[in-house]
Amino acid sequence: MPASVFFDTTVLVYILKEGDKKSGIADQLLAAGGVLSVQVLNEFANVARRKLGMNWEEIEEALANIRDLCSPPAPLTIETHAAALTIAKRYGFQIYDSLILASALETRCSILYSEDLQHGQKIESLTIHNPFLLI
Repeated sequence: MPASVFFDTTVLVYILKEGDKKSGIADQLLAAGGVLSVQVLNEFANVARRKLGMNWEEIEEALANIRDLCSPPAPLTIETHAAALTIAKRYGFQIYDSLILASALETRCSILYSEDLQHGQKIESLTIHNPFLLI
Protein backbone atom coordinates (compact mmCIF):
# COMPACT_ATOMS: atom_id res chain seq x y z
CA MET A 1 0.00 0.00 0.00
CA PRO A 2 1.41 3.45 -0.89
CA ALA A 3 2.33 5.80 1.92
CA SER A 4 -0.28 8.31 3.01
CA VAL A 5 0.87 11.82 2.17
CA PHE A 6 -0.02 15.14 3.72
CA PHE A 7 0.34 18.46 1.89
CA ASP A 8 1.82 21.62 3.36
CA THR A 9 0.49 24.95 2.09
CA THR A 10 3.52 25.65 -0.11
CA VAL A 11 2.74 22.67 -2.35
CA LEU A 12 -0.78 23.96 -2.94
CA VAL A 13 0.38 27.48 -3.71
CA TYR A 14 2.61 26.21 -6.52
CA ILE A 15 -0.38 24.84 -8.44
CA LEU A 16 -1.35 28.47 -9.03
CA LYS A 17 2.01 29.47 -10.49
CA GLU A 18 1.76 28.51 -14.14
CA GLY A 19 5.03 28.12 -15.98
CA ASP A 20 6.99 27.48 -12.80
CA LYS A 21 8.88 24.14 -12.70
CA LYS A 22 7.51 23.55 -9.23
CA SER A 23 3.96 23.92 -10.55
CA GLY A 24 4.18 20.73 -12.61
CA ILE A 25 5.48 18.77 -9.64
CA ALA A 26 2.76 20.17 -7.37
CA ASP A 27 0.10 19.29 -9.97
CA GLN A 28 1.33 15.68 -10.16
CA LEU A 29 1.46 15.26 -6.41
CA LEU A 30 -1.99 16.70 -5.90
CA ALA A 31 -3.48 14.64 -8.73
CA ALA A 32 -2.29 11.50 -6.92
CA GLY A 33 -4.29 12.55 -3.86
CA GLY A 34 -3.44 12.98 -0.25
CA VAL A 35 -4.50 14.65 2.95
CA LEU A 36 -4.53 18.25 4.10
CA SER A 37 -6.05 20.14 6.99
CA VAL A 38 -8.32 23.08 7.59
CA GLN A 39 -5.15 24.92 8.71
CA VAL A 40 -3.63 24.36 5.25
CA LEU A 41 -6.80 25.54 3.51
CA ASN A 42 -6.81 28.70 5.67
CA GLU A 43 -3.16 29.43 4.93
CA PHE A 44 -3.75 28.83 1.21
CA ALA A 45 -6.65 31.31 1.18
CA ASN A 46 -4.50 33.88 2.99
CA VAL A 47 -1.58 33.54 0.56
CA ALA A 48 -3.87 33.53 -2.47
CA ARG A 49 -5.56 36.72 -1.34
CA ARG A 50 -2.68 38.70 0.16
CA LYS A 51 0.32 37.63 -1.93
CA LEU A 52 -1.22 36.51 -5.22
CA GLY A 53 -4.02 39.08 -5.36
CA MET A 54 -6.75 36.58 -6.16
CA ASN A 55 -10.37 37.57 -5.64
CA TRP A 56 -12.64 35.55 -3.35
CA GLU A 57 -14.40 33.75 -6.21
CA GLU A 58 -11.05 32.57 -7.61
CA ILE A 59 -9.96 31.44 -4.17
CA GLU A 60 -13.19 29.54 -3.56
CA GLU A 61 -12.86 27.80 -6.94
CA ALA A 62 -9.24 26.85 -6.28
CA LEU A 63 -10.12 25.52 -2.82
CA ALA A 64 -13.01 23.47 -4.24
CA ASN A 65 -10.67 21.94 -6.84
CA ILE A 66 -8.10 21.11 -4.17
CA ARG A 67 -10.72 19.54 -1.89
CA ASP A 68 -11.93 17.40 -4.82
CA LEU A 69 -8.45 15.89 -5.18
CA CYS A 70 -7.80 15.23 -1.50
CA SER A 71 -9.35 13.32 1.35
CA PRO A 72 -11.74 15.34 3.52
CA PRO A 73 -9.67 17.95 5.36
CA ALA A 74 -8.48 17.14 8.86
CA PRO A 75 -10.27 19.41 11.35
CA LEU A 76 -8.49 21.85 13.60
CA THR A 77 -9.43 20.68 17.09
CA ILE A 78 -8.31 21.46 20.61
CA GLU A 79 -6.49 18.09 20.55
CA THR A 80 -4.65 19.16 17.39
CA HIS A 81 -3.79 22.44 19.07
CA ALA A 82 -2.42 20.64 22.16
CA ALA A 83 -0.37 18.25 20.02
CA ALA A 84 0.98 21.21 18.03
CA LEU A 85 2.12 22.95 21.21
CA THR A 86 4.00 19.79 22.22
CA ILE A 87 5.65 19.58 18.78
CA ALA A 88 6.58 23.28 18.82
CA LYS A 89 8.12 22.95 22.26
CA ARG A 90 10.00 19.74 21.49
CA TYR A 91 11.30 20.54 18.00
CA GLY A 92 11.34 24.35 17.96
CA PHE A 93 8.90 24.76 15.05
CA GLN A 94 6.59 27.74 14.68
CA ILE A 95 3.03 27.06 15.85
CA TYR A 96 1.53 27.08 12.34
CA ASP A 97 4.05 24.51 11.09
CA SER A 98 3.41 22.51 14.26
CA LEU A 99 -0.34 22.51 13.56
CA ILE A 100 0.33 21.00 10.13
CA LEU A 101 2.68 18.40 11.61
CA ALA A 102 0.15 17.53 14.31
CA SER A 103 -2.61 17.10 11.71
CA ALA A 104 -0.38 14.92 9.55
CA LEU A 105 0.36 12.70 12.55
CA GLU A 106 -3.30 12.57 13.62
CA THR A 107 -4.32 11.41 10.13
CA ARG A 108 -1.61 8.73 10.24
CA CYS A 109 0.27 10.05 7.24
CA SER A 110 3.84 8.88 6.82
CA ILE A 111 5.03 11.65 4.48
CA LEU A 112 4.61 15.42 4.71
CA TYR A 113 5.35 17.25 1.46
CA SER A 114 6.77 20.62 2.43
CA GLU A 115 9.27 23.06 1.02
CA ASP A 116 9.60 24.95 4.28
CA LEU A 117 10.71 22.22 6.67
CA GLN A 118 13.91 20.18 6.80
CA HIS A 119 13.96 17.48 4.11
CA GLY A 120 14.37 14.02 5.60
CA GLN A 121 13.57 15.03 9.17
CA LYS A 122 11.44 12.54 11.06
CA ILE A 123 8.82 13.67 13.52
CA GLU A 124 7.61 10.50 15.22
CA SER A 125 6.22 8.32 12.37
CA LEU A 126 6.23 11.20 9.86
CA THR A 127 9.03 11.99 7.38
CA ILE A 128 9.31 15.41 5.76
CA HIS A 129 9.96 15.39 2.01
CA ASN A 130 10.75 18.45 -0.08
CA PRO A 131 9.42 17.44 -3.52
CA PHE A 132 11.16 20.43 -5.15
CA LEU A 133 14.64 19.68 -3.83
CA LEU A 134 16.15 18.49 -7.12
CA ILE A 135 14.95 21.39 -9.26
